[in-house]
Amino acid sequence: MTARPTLYSMPSSGNSYKIRLLLAHLGMTYDRVDCENATPELAEVKARGLLPQGKLPVFVLADGTALVESNAILWHLARGSDWIPKDPLPQTQMLAWMFFEQNRHEPVIAIRASIRCYADRSDQATPERLSQLLEQGHAILGVMDDHLQGRDWFVGDAPSLADIALYAYTHSAATRGGYALERFAAVGRWLNRFAALPGHIALDHAA
Repeated sequence: MTARPTLYSMPSSGNSYKIRLLLAHLGMTYDRVDCENATPELAEVKARGLLPQGKLPVFVLADGTALVESNAILWHLARGSDWIPKDPLPQTQMLAWMFFEQNRHEPVIAIRASIRCYADRSDQATPERLSQLLEQGHAILGVMDDHLQGRDWFVGDAPSLADIALYAYTHSAATRGGYALERFAAVGRWLNRFAALPGHIALDHAA
């Protein structure tokens, strides 16, 4: 029996969700192991040495090679597909938004959600910290909203990895992070447009 790739995924994490999203859109078959914090599954993954950088997601290829960093995994999986623009300039623009997502967006939008939602991080949810992250997050959403004025997608005329990377944490920014997404109409239209794509799956999709 031929080995299949395996995704070690934290179900509630946007970084893991973006990999599941792309795999669903690509129609790829794979095995999935869910590993929340402080679970036996996560302990087993650590014991097997599959967390070389100490965090999820990890995508293990059929030959046993472990890939880390969510956006790098996206790039590897999407090579040769329509999720990566063919021309160098839009490719570079796509990568710029993916770097923006990990460097500016995720450290604010995702962090505010995590300290509001995870009991083991509740000690970080001070009024000052939450207020700071709220202000920073609204500024980041404003950057996205300005860019999406008159655009359907972040780069070019079709969805790309930039949209997958940014959708993962933005779509739950209101419910989990407490951000006022209604203030950002272009972002709202983009979220609805992305969720309507064929093959789309929700964060809590089980398969």
